[in-house]
Amino acid sequence: MENPVRDWRGRSYLPGPVPADRTRMFRLAWAAMAAISPLQYGYAALLAQKGAGLTLLAVWIACQAAGALPALHLVRRGRLSVRVSLALGAALSGLGLVTAALTSGASLAAAGQAALAGGGPVSPAALVGYGLLGGLGAGLVYGVCGEVVSSWFPERPAARVGLITGAFGYGAVPLLVWAGIAPDATPAAFLTAAAVAVAVIGTAARHLRLPPALWWPADVDPRTHALDAARLRVTPEAAKQFLLAQALRTRTLPALALILTCAGAVSVFDVIVVAGTGTWGAVALMVALNGASRAVAMRCSELFGRRRVLAAVLGALAAGQVLLTAGGAHVGGLPGPANVSAPLLWLGAIAAGLGGGAFYPLLASLVREFFGTERAGEIHAVIYSAKALAGVGAVALATAALAAPGAALLVAAVLAALPALAASRLRLPGLPATIPL
Repeated sequence: MENPVRDWRGRSYLPGPVPADRTRMFRLAWAAMAAISPLQYGYAALLAQKGAGLTLLAVWIACQAAGALPALHLVRRGRLSVRVSLALGAALSGLGLVTAALTSGASLAAAGQAALAGGGPVSPAALVGYGLLGGLGAGLVYGVCGEVVSSWFPERPAARVGLITGAFGYGAVPLLVWAGIAPDATPAAFLTAAAVAVAVIGTAARHLRLPPALWWPADVDPRTHALDAARLRVTPEAAKQFLLAQALRTRTLPALALILTCAGAVSVFDVIVVAGTGTWGAVALMVALNGASRAVAMRCSELFGRRRVLAAVLGALAAGQVLLTAGGAHVGGLPGPANVSAPLLWLGAIAAGLGGGAFYPLLASLVREFFGTERAGEIHAVIYSAKALAGVGAVALATAALAAPGAALLVAAVLAALPALAASRLRLPGLPATIPL
């Protein structure tokens, strides 16, 4: 094995040639993330139109969040190849979308309403096909694509991962536009999304792969990169390379998980709320901004610092709840569309969209900043698993909004505002408390 290059912190690198298909791998990972977006954002918006499906969405989010960690663990240790994991993700994601198409009619609405009222169970086919298997498939794709991209772009992993997670946000926009123009064609839209997901993720499975251990692009000097004073001033590096067990013993990790739980619940809840108004243009714009804002936030974080930008993003999310409340946003037809103020609704959708997705890549980059790069994937997967609780929170808020939409939105504003206040106070673990970082 070639002798590795070491930087001033003792980290090892093996510089090597950049493969000719690195850009293609990034694009395929981006496309695969866009292909699974209808499973979350498309379904969240359309279930509000049907007035049902909240329980199923919570199950899907829990399985998607929980599925990323074991998949990443197996792939990193070579027990599961990227090709096999993505092929399995393609099949399960396609199955989830097909199930959504076949159960998106009146039978699902009746079952969901009965379940929310405590009067009946959710359809077993929808629960297994969409909630369980579809969620696990999306978790496989999300976790593996993020790992592949961050490994092939080690010089700027946060920016690149932010771009592909953005696709997970705005990838559902075509489906939402289709459903908004022709509501009766919702099953056909989901079936088309299923075919696209299987084809795109299957293609990604054939071409994506992980680089050799410690690989670094030969055209970037790792020692010079590690000593870049301008970069370190804005985004300081971890005090040491934390193991997962060490990270779990810090106060920072649960704080990041709590931020993701609160913000994630509000983000999904907003899609349900705005869709409940029937203003599909606002829904599509919010989901598009949910994805596009991630790349913008990552660029801003490189100029102004991760924690400051995270606080601003969560502040925008909180402001969106206030604007949606003033605009009369609702769930399930309460209050009526005549009570909706269009300008305030659109402003609320814009603010909620700008803040509702950007926190995901910011938290992922903070994991690298706080705990180092060697175990960043595993540590972030643990934090990301808190999204399962976010799904439960989103469903609880949406259920409460059926009776009291204004109160539920104000609670959502508090859930976004409290992490915003805490974000700027996050500290690098492993440093003495007297050091102001």
